[in-house]
Amino acid sequence: MNLFRNRKVTSFISIAITFLFPLSVAADGPWNDKAAAVVLTYDDALNVHLDTVIPLLNENNMRGTFYLTGFAKTVSDRADDWRSAAIDGHELGNHTMRHPCSGGLPGREWVREDRDLDKYSVKKYADEIAAANKVLHSIDGKDQRSFAYTCGDKEAGGESIVEVIRSSAVAARGVNRGINSLQNIQLFDLLAYSVSGQRAEELVSQVDDAIKNNGLLIFLFHGVGGEHGLNIEKSEHQKFIQSLVERKKEIWAAPLDEIADYLVTNGLVN
Repeated sequence: MNLFRNRKVTSFISIAITFLFPLSVAADGPWNDKAAAVVLTYDDALNVHLDTVIPLLNENNMRGTFYLTGFAKTVSDRADDWRSAAIDGHELGNHTMRHPCSGGLPGREWVREDRDLDKYSVKKYADEIAAANKVLHSIDGKDQRSFAYTCGDKEAGGESIVEVIRSSAVAARGVNRGINSLQNIQLFDLLAYSVSGQRAEELVSQVDDAIKNNGLLIFLFHGVGGEHGLNIEKSEHQKFIQSLVERKKEIWAAPLDEIADYLVTNGLVN
């Protein structure tokens, strides 16, 4: 009889533990003990990033990566605001000085001659990256940061610029769509999900896929509520951020430089 009672007690305790802590196993994942990692990146140093995005992220205890172009007016005019963002834990990433892109590709008629990567040399590109790093250092005092390829282009004057980035940044985000698999992380050509016009539900579905596949998902935003042709409505962005907050037990949301450090420290990349 005592043995039977002990078995009943043990069974009851097991059921109670399962009921009270149903997420304990799910939370034990490969990304800082979470099932997936999410990075929120915002390109081109827009006013809306300072006025709308950063206050929203701060309010929800979240941090993002903001890719600043050195010659952008918002960088020179609002350096103190960007400095405050860095103090709050957001990453200020390198997005070059002039935002050069390859002018020879279809649909690139808008590229100015002095910002045409096809007419750059690798040295000129390297000098521009170095100059942008100096500008960013003057704002946040940091020596290491990630990089975002302008227009996703990886050549200057027909030569690869990837090695320049390897020596100048801790990681680099491209523009090709996809979820980064933990088994094949390309730290200097990271896949991303570009946002332009989607509703929050579409972004949430991408997060679902990242969780299912234990991947790294990088979102690429430009305008939020305006200020850029590639834009997401402010209300949709807010709903999406709230959905991430509600899933903090499943996802690790952090700036890209922090994710890169985690990957390198844990030997997950070459």
